[in-house]
Amino acid sequence: MIDLHCHLLPGIDDGPPTMEATLALARAAVAGGTTTIVATPHVSWDYQANTAVSIAAGVTAVQQALQLAGIALEVRTGAEIAMTRAADLDDEELVALRLGGPTGTHLLVECPLSPSVAGFDGLLGLLRARGHAILLAHPERCPAFQRDPDAYARLIDQGMLGQVTAGSLVGRFGRIPQELGDRMVRDGLVQVIGSDAHSADRRIPSMRAELEEAGFGAQADWLTGDVPRGILDGRPLPAAPEMPPAPARGLRRLLRR
Repeated sequence: MIDLHCHLLPGIDDGPPTMEATLALARAAVAGGTTTIVATPHVSWDYQANTAVSIAAGVTAVQQALQLAGIALEVRTGAEIAMTRAADLDDEELVALRLGGPTGTHLLVECPLSPSVAGFDGLLGLLRARGHAILLAHPERCPAFQRDPDAYARLIDQGMLGQVTAGSLVGRFGRIPQELGDRMVRDGLVQVIGSDAHSADRRIPSMRAELEEAGFGAQADWLTGDVPRGILDGRPLPAAPEMPPAPARGLRRLLRR
């Protein structure tokens, strides 16, 4: 499996504080079947020191530590970019922050964990006009999309991709993200499942077990392997498999009570 959303690098955001904790996270990921992790530290106004250069240096250090520890895990560069920060970065920096580095095609853009996404679609449009493809991180946990799922669906209809956190599908972030994430996947509005792991024992680097529990075991290879590999390699994405049928109420009626 390929994990496109993981806070693996030590001491640079709210992920593991030390290299020892990073190695524990890596061991847990490998035990769960992950072979490649894209390190996606926060790039935001809260973490202004995180740049393409510093992230690449962190990945190199982690790769060396993994080799010394005998942990068979490939680590690639990337970032989870806050929209307000992305708008302030030049294109050279953004290209370097793509998932997989400059050879990749997609930026992992954080969906706001705030009640409003006013202007979000406009800023995303500007990024796309500058030549950057977009993968939207954890939309199921975005309060604005919880209230108005259509706003998210429109972004996917425009050609963006969506990434749901595996833990959401089994209720680790509460009932609403679980229900919304499930409907998003079933309605074909999600192309990637990531762990969004921050540690080995709390925000864990697990994906397949959660997909199996949520009823998406047959789609796991596509969501955690085929599509992520296409994103990293810059290839056309493979056709989506058939998703399990959704309950009677579709995504666009969810939560409108």
